[in-house]
Amino acid sequence: MILQGGCYCGAVRYVVDGDTFNSTLCHCSDCRRIAGAPAVAWFSSAMAHFRFSQGNAATFRSSEHILRSFCGTCGTPLTFQDNRYPDEIDIASATLDDPARMPPGDHTFVQYRLPWMCMSDGLPAYPRTRSEGQG
Repeated sequence: MILQGGCYCGAVRYVVDGDTFNSTLCHCSDCRRIAGAPAVAWFSSAMAHFRFSQGNAATFRSSEHILRSFCGTCGTPLTFQDNRYPDEIDIASATLDDPARMPPGDHTFVQYRLPWMCMSDGLPAYPRTRSEGQG
């Protein structure tokens, strides 16, 4: 599978050339604040299958283990990397040229879901992470 995407202004572009996994809608407060949205859709790829194809993303550490990238011109959040999983990268699904190709398969960190955010899609919902199980 080849997926392409980028930021709002077009300064930063990326390509994912390989299998994807862990497509989710994250409700954690960090993701919400980073994106200014009630939840953020992410999907994962092996680092070996991801590359920036145009421009350079800016980065910052949002916590000890987390490195986030974004466009330094328009501010679009692009990726999330956890140094405890160095072979993986999460990509913001809505930054794809065709986001409909990567629908979420579950909800994570729903214990932090905003009370006015309805979840009626029937997808599995996890209080925190998948590995911790459903509530």
